[in-house]
Amino acid sequence: MQNRKYSYLIYFIAAVMAVTLAIQGYWNYKNYQAGKQQLINEVQVSLDNAVNTYYTILAKKNTIGINFENDSSANPLKNPKIDSLIRKIDKSSKGFKGLDSIKNDQIENITILRASKNDTFFQGKETQNTILNKKYRDTVLRFTINKSNRSKPTNDTLLRWKAFASQIIVSIKEDTIQPKKMDSLIETELSRKQLNIDYGLLFIAKDSTAQKVNSELINTSNLNTSSNSKLLPDDSSLQIYFANISWVILKRNLLGIVFSTILVASVLACLIFLLNIINRQKQLAEVKNDLISNITHEFKTPITTISVALEGIKNFNTENDPVKTSKYVNTSTNQLDKLTMMVEKLLETATLDGDKLAFNKEPVIVNNLLNNLITKHQTLAPQKQFSFEDSGNAIEVFADAFHLENAFNNLLDNAVKYGGDSIVVGLLTTKNTCQITISDSGKTLTKAEAKQIFEKFYRVPKGNTHDVKGFGIGLYYTKKIIEKHGGSISVAVNEQTTFKIELPYV
Repeated sequence: MQNRKYSYLIYFIAAVMAVTLAIQGYWNYKNYQAGKQQLINEVQVSLDNAVNTYYTILAKKNTIGINFENDSSANPLKNPKIDSLIRKIDKSSKGFKGLDSIKNDQIENITILRASKNDTFFQGKETQNTILNKKYRDTVLRFTINKSNRSKPTNDTLLRWKAFASQIIVSIKEDTIQPKKMDSLIETELSRKQLNIDYGLLFIAKDSTAQKVNSELINTSNLNTSSNSKLLPDDSSLQIYFANISWVILKRNLLGIVFSTILVASVLACLIFLLNIINRQKQLAEVKNDLISNITHEFKTPITTISVALEGIKNFNTENDPVKTSKYVNTSTNQLDKLTMMVEKLLETATLDGDKLAFNKEPVIVNNLLNNLITKHQTLAPQKQFSFEDSGNAIEVFADAFHLENAFNNLLDNAVKYGGDSIVVGLLTTKNTCQITISDSGKTLTKAEAKQIFEKFYRVPKGNTHDVKGFGIGLYYTKKIIEKHGGSISVAVNEQTTFKIELPYV
């Protein structure tokens, strides 16, 4: 039941993490798309502004106004003088340069206004008409016919309306644009909006002829937009192509992306931390249950033995045989000693985490200490093959001999219980440390188990079997003793299981 609840909790946390990532990913995607559309709109506005500016400049350069004074003709275009003038205008393609030689006094009763002066209103009552002649349908002029008293043009202007009218005149007259001139205007508009992007221009006239600027970008760009300006010639289009602008959008949305990333990272970190705590609690619960099971098993054996011995003295020693009584008493004493030793180990483990454990440090020759331990274990486990490899030189460390011997003894005992038939003990020195290695040919330890082997009360899981005695504190004790002596211990699991101890030596 507990495992099922734990699995459900894991699934729930994983689902929350997935949903959090999905929501933040969708939010960032929508922001990116909105930013992309906004940028495209800004580029289009810049393009339209550039087109308007282009035709404004062109209007100032290429538009003239003609004022007919005291002319009662219904159609002033029939005047041969005007006909000659319009022919020159019709043939001109570079800002009416052909008219530069015309002076007002050369054409009687006609006033010619150039550039911005063409936008001047005339004082007094006047009739304003735009007169088109089929003969000059591509050359559109605005005529101001004044049938009242002679009047002179003034500089009073109605800028908005008159400028717009001038632009309309030129846009009808000009059936093409020059993209290269448009390029500089667009660049100015983009710079004003702080848009530093590469782009290409494509103008398609009404006769389907195309003009390009930066044609390589036109062929490779995946984004484009068209100008909506009303000033463009009929049946023509002006398009701007620009390359992938993801970096511009990301730069604009950088603050939101950073906050989103921090939020997601914080949520995920909290969930992972929670998951680790839950997993750790689960492991501690398993260790606790295993410890209780081991303690129960280890304590039960001597307690049962003592109970049997006392029962034997009580019920099966009616003759008060001293020899039999002594045998029962010795058996009970031995079991009590085992109980005492196990209790002391448990109590001693509690002192390892603090500073209450006192050491009686003195010079200790490691060679002799290891030799004595190897001889002892060889006697206790004759089926094992021990070998000791050292340089032959005495290696001395400053340590507590009792605790250091127990630490080494735990490693050798662990190799006898769980290792293979061959156990190799090595001793060598480096520049500042001496290294002790204990290797066995057993392959019972996995890499995952090796990461936890030094934890308090940890034992390699074997279910509810108790074929090997222990509480899972031997290697924990060894690690703490070595560290309190300024050393380190590690384990490597390859073809052999090897424990390596490094201690500072004298």
